[in-house]
Amino acid sequence: MQKSLWNEEPLASRVRPKDFNEFVGQDHLLSKGMPLRVAIESDKLYSCILYGPPGCGKTSLAEIIKNRTKNDFKHFSAATQGVGILKPMMKEAKEVFSRTGRPTVIFVDEIHRFSKSQQDTMLPYVEDGSVILIGATTENPSFEIIPALLSRCRVFTFNPLSKEDVIFILKKALKTEGITFEDSELDIIAEMSGGDARTALNSLEEAMELARQSGLSKVTNVEKLIQKSLPRYRKHADEHYDFISALHKSMRGSDPDAAVYYLASMLESGEDPLYIARRVVRFASEDIGLADPRALNIAIDAYQAAHFIGMPECTTALAQAVIYCAVAPKSNAVYRAYVKASEDVKAHPYEKAPMMLRNAPTKLMKDMGYGKGYIYQHDVKGAFLVRNYLPARLKGKVFYQPTNRGLESKIKEKLEKLWKDFKKWEDTQ
Repeated sequence: MQKSLWNEEPLASRVRPKDFNEFVGQDHLLSKGMPLRVAIESDKLYSCILYGPPGCGKTSLAEIIKNRTKNDFKHFSAATQGVGILKPMMKEAKEVFSRTGRPTVIFVDEIHRFSKSQQDTMLPYVEDGSVILIGATTENPSFEIIPALLSRCRVFTFNPLSKEDVIFILKKALKTEGITFEDSELDIIAEMSGGDARTALNSLEEAMELARQSGLSKVTNVEKLIQKSLPRYRKHADEHYDFISALHKSMRGSDPDAAVYYLASMLESGEDPLYIARRVVRFASEDIGLADPRALNIAIDAYQAAHFIGMPECTTALAQAVIYCAVAPKSNAVYRAYVKASEDVKAHPYEKAPMMLRNAPTKLMKDMGYGKGYIYQHDVKGAFLVRNYLPARLKGKVFYQPTNRGLESKIKEKLEKLWKDFKKWEDTQ
């Protein structure tokens, strides 16, 4: 009778390593002599957070700890179990600690799913040593773990597995399965997994089952047997920030190819196109500004297109804006002008507008001096009159300093002439 994967434990679970001699990857943390491995092997573990992408070995390491420790070990999943189950577990750990002096190791998978108040419930037990907390998360602990708990845990960062590591795991899993794969097919599965061993093993298992159903003992065209891989980018994890940062910096670096790549990575993975469009609008004013004012118009047009037609039709509008921003001349002079002005405002929050510039809609306000000395510019030849419009304390201060790039070079020429005229006027006052 043919073996079927549906009648047994999943392959990824069956081949999970039982000890360090079976563990693959994370050498920077778990090779011989490394502090984390020494702590586990000597059963002197401390509270820690295992942070890394899916399928890189966090849960497998927890299983190794379970097999090695002499302390009680509890497994808890924040994805499927509530804090109502965790609280009794913590209280029991405290009782055991009071009675025997031995802490309980509690592995909390997907700890980032706990709210701040739920994480607070673990603090006293981690603090008094009755619980050794091992939290596993795919989300950045800096954002998802409360500072009080994070300060009591060491953070160990796991990396995606290399393609070679994934291929090694796949070959090991195949030894008892009775089906063979061409090396090139395993290479495809490993490449599609993005360093996620669980995804690779699930794909391998799916391909094996479909091969068995077709009466095959050797798989030679794996791409037709398994679904296409999802892009590595995950819109609700660190990649959300990493990829938008990469897009922003690629546009700033005038690399349209990289910029459109990161745009496609986000859109094809389900990112909200309006989120991207808003960031491109910001980029157009922050990093291009008056060097090319058309960039802001094009970015806003792309936002409106994304809002109007949605995905997938808006992809080209966004790509047009991203490519334009990438090749446009760059200037952050507008951004720097605002930052400087805001710093002055914060330093002197009660500065008043000069009386000359204040509107005087009533006789009383005119009598008080509102608007006194103001000259309407359009009544002057050329509609320009050199005056100081800043508060007296800031007289002559320059916030906006244009660059020599794009349209700003012409703006700079004009302003330099105006500054000279202003200086001449200032010397006569």
